[in-house]
Amino acid sequence: MTSPIIVVTGMPFEARIARGNGVRVVCAQNNTLADELEAAIAQGARGLVSFGTAGGLVPGVKAGQWIIAHKVLDMPDNAREYVSSIVWADALRRALPAALRADLAGVTAPVVTADDKAALCRESGAAAADMESHIVARVAAAHGLPFVVARVVIDPAERSLPPAALAGMRADGSVNLLGVLCSLAKHPLQLPALIRVGKDAGRAKDAMRYGRQAITLRLGDGFGAEAAKI
Repeated sequence: MTSPIIVVTGMPFEARIARGNGVRVVCAQNNTLADELEAAIAQGARGLVSFGTAGGLVPGVKAGQWIIAHKVLDMPDNAREYVSSIVWADALRRALPAALRADLAGVTAPVVTADDKAALCRESGAAAADMESHIVARVAAAHGLPFVVARVVIDPAERSLPPAALAGMRADGSVNLLGVLCSLAKHPLQLPALIRVGKDAGRAKDAMRYGRQAITLRLGDGFGAEAAKI
């Protein structure tokens, strides 16, 4: 029996979109992700895919834009670089021709403000940042497995996230509606910014669903024959 591809997400909604035949989804936050990946790999794996959303770092890149990483910069590990599988990345580009091929920065906490996004962009040269891809890259390298990163920008570089957006995120990645409401009650003027965040998130989710379908139609679940080339 062919080993599955492990698809890694940080949020439950990303995991729901990612699921399909030929893949095993690991959904975990960065503090437990490495251990969960190790357990999944012990059951067999052809390679790893970091799939989901990312924060934009380059001005002008809109919410809903797919990014397929060339390199992952592990910022917690002194920006150590990991190069993704060229075969898998090229296959994904054929399925998602409008995707950007760019570097991605791995971070340990959300990059919240526009100023912090700009600073990370200057430091890393990356187009986007997320909290899982550097762990995926580390574990893949340790096991000699190929990996690829396919992420959708959910918040553009020019925008700062309002406090309510962070208050609405539980440690496991699920939504805390009460936290959002409490934050809004304390700071009601953030409502317009929160509405923009919601619209951006909707665009990102739509792009992820479309992209997941395009990948399945073009490559088959588990990347089909393309994945077997590695």
